[in-house]
Order: sequence, then C-alpha cells, then structure tokens
Amino acid sequence: MADRTPPLSVEELHALVASGEIDTVVLAFPDMQGRLQGKRFAARFFLDEVLHHGTEGCNYLLAVDTEMNTVDGYEMSSWDRGYGDFAMHPDLATLRRVPWNAGTAMLVADLAWSDGSPVVAAPRQILRRQLERLAEHGYTAKVGTELEFIVFKDTYEQAWDAGYRGLTPANQYNIDYSVLGTGRIEPLLRRIRNEMAGAGLIVESAKGECNPGQHEIAFKYDDALVTCDQHAIYKTGTKEIAAQEGVSITFMAKYNEREGNSCHIHLSLADTAGNNAMPGDGEGGMSDVMRHFLAGQLAALRDFSLLYAPNINSYKRFQPGSFAPTAVAWGYDNRTCALRVVGHGRSMRFENRLPGGDVNPHLAVAGLVAAGLYGIEQKLELPEPCPGNAYAADFEHVPTTLREAAELWENSPIAKAAFGDEVVAHYRNMARVELDAFDAAVTDWELRRSFERM
Repeated sequence: MADRTPPLSVEELHALVASGEIDTVVLAFPDMQGRLQGKRFAARFFLDEVLHHGTEGCNYLLAVDTEMNTVDGYEMSSWDRGYGDFAMHPDLATLRRVPWNAGTAMLVADLAWSDGSPVVAAPRQILRRQLERLAEHGYTAKVGTELEFIVFKDTYEQAWDAGYRGLTPANQYNIDYSVLGTGRIEPLLRRIRNEMAGAGLIVESAKGECNPGQHEIAFKYDDALVTCDQHAIYKTGTKEIAAQEGVSITFMAKYNEREGNSCHIHLSLADTAGNNAMPGDGEGGMSDVMRHFLAGQLAALRDFSLLYAPNINSYKRFQPGSFAPTAVAWGYDNRTCALRVVGHGRSMRFENRLPGGDVNPHLAVAGLVAAGLYGIEQKLELPEPCPGNAYAADFEHVPTTLREAAELWENSPIAKAAFGDEVVAHYRNMARVELDAFDAAVTDWELRRSFERM
C-alpha cells in the first residue's frame, strides 16, 4: 500500500496542543453500519498516553444492531464471553483537524485483540485484507464515492418528534444541476465544502439532485482506504454541521417514493508505476486486466449485494426507470446498468451503481476488490455490453430484498474464499438481526390499511 501523507502531522499536533489551539482529539473507527464510534480525549492526555499505546473499546460495538441494542448470534462478542474490550490503535496517516468542532483533531483507528491479532470482521480490516490481496497482483485501487443526501429545514430533534413524517425539504422541486436550486442553501453547502477541505479532503463540486432537497458533494478520487476513511468522516461531519445550522440531513437509501440517495462508487486500478491499468488495446479500449476485473464484478454482484445494499430500506431503491439499477449488466456510459464503464485513457474506470447513501464504504469497496480479484484469478471473460435500456432487457435481476441478498451471501463460495467463514457469518448475522426486527414491527402502512377497513 502506498505511503500516505497525513493532513496533519504528529509534530504539528504537538505544536497546536502546546499553543492551546487544539484541546480535543477524537479517535474513532467505522462500525458495521459505517458510523464512526470512539472517544473524545483531552489532547494532552492523547499525546502522552493514547498516541503510542492506543485505547480500548467494548467489543460489542461490532455486535449490535442499528439501535445499539446487544443482540445474539455473534461469535466475537456476547454475554457468554463477557463483552470484553478490543484495542483501538491510531492510524497516524489519518490525523487531521476537524474545523466544524472547535479545537478538535481526529484520527481513525484500527482494531486488534489483546494478543495483537487484527479483528478480522472489522470493516476497515476487511478492506485492508482485500487491498493486500490486490497488492500481491501488483495493483492498488483508486476509488471515488458520490454520496447523495436530502436536506430538511427541520432540526434532527424536530424530525424525531414528528416521526420523520411531514418534514420540509430545503427545495420544493427537482433541482438536478440547477444553480438556482443549490443557491437556496449555498451557505450550508459552502460551509460543508470549506470545512471538509479544512479537514484535508479535496472537494470537487456540489450539485442539486432530483428529489426535493436532494444534493451531492463530490470529492477527489484517491487511494481506496483514504477515500473510504474520508467518506465516513464526511458523512459524520456533514450531519454535525447540519445540526449546528438547525437543519437535518438524511443519507438513507430511500426516504420516500421518489428518487433515493445513491452512492455510486468509481474504481480503477493503478500498476506499480502508478499508471492506470484499466485502458488498453482490447475491445472498447480496455486492458485484459480491466475486462477480467469487470467480469468478476458481474459474477459476484448478486453474491456481494449485502455489502453494497446492507439494509432493508436499501432494496427500495431498485426500481425500473429510477436511475438505480435492477439488471446485472454492464455498459459504456449507460446509467441503466449496474456497472457503467466511463472515461478514456488514463481516466478509464467503472462505476458500481448499486450502493445507496446508507452503504458502509469500507465493506462495499472490499467487495468490489474481491469481486475483481475473482475475475482476474479465474480469467473470466467479459460478456457483451448492454447497448440500450437494461431495465427492459433480459438480464439477471439484482436481489430485491435483504433476505435474498443475505442468503446469497451466506451460501456464496466466492464470498467464503475471499473473506473467510468468520466474516461471512458475522455479516450474515447482521442481516438476520435487521430482518428479525423488521418482521416483528407493525408499520404505518399496515395501520393505514387495516385499522378500520379490515
């Protein structure tokens, strides 16, 4: 893996703490849902103790549901095992300032057990393992994520009290690419852009999207681990900035019956010289490695859908004519396909259009790399591209429910070979927990249809 220059050096942190400019350091790791979990430290204590020795956190943080309830079925953490700790080791390459929280710096942590062995089911470790496998073939992954969100004029507390119904979106109509539409909330978008830049992220652009109040802010393509870490930081920071501004933001995949929040993921491979390995002299201007890598995406897409669409709500996005995919197909610059090849020459890459705004980037990118490696190692041949409307063509369908995706994942020889039995079982249980909770719930839909009329 390439050396990474941190946005903030340890020496700079020492100086900022000595001057009183930094007084708080956040150490956090991405959990199963892609949320940052960790601690805020007094900066001096962090430098004296945590910087070199790390800290601890309860291992139930990788064995709870979305509501942070302890649940059964996880091998690593349970009442029977006493809910002990794992170690959180700071990754110094991720050290950065956090402009939206005064006097604060942040690092991302790697997780290990008390004997020093890695927590293999931790999302960051899962991605690291796949990147190590890729490096054995002489490649690194370059990744960009395009994360959409909807802005509401209600605070998070008001949204909670309203049951998340009847909220007021920041825009009343479709503002896709509209400069006027983004201008309505430019103070918020500008603050997000500028403060993310202050945290070391390289901002490209902001644009409006289709659903009322929907927007997207894009960041520069980077090494896979860097992009995924920054994605998690951006998602947390954006919510914190929104709360400070008295508004709320949702990244959920499908908030209502209109367009969902997508998170299209772009990926290319770089060789040992740092050159894009995707273009070549083959059909469509693609190299053999790109054709094999893309063929692997198709072969594993259904099996790995749990990594790209990890929640019950995720599958509500996959509707015909919605710009969210339904077909296991690829095409050149074709937004009706699950996999879209874009760019030419050194910019050539592919885009996976399955993930929504609720995706865990570390898990999704690990899935993309593992699928591509399957294609390379098996020398899979790439089928013909879809030239037209993939919604109406005869292709395999992406999974339509979390239940279907979980069963494919659990029984996938590709997943077991790439990730190992422990990881497969861990995330199968995550899906089981969500399905059990949903199956036991009585929804508003049921009440409306049944309270009086049944």
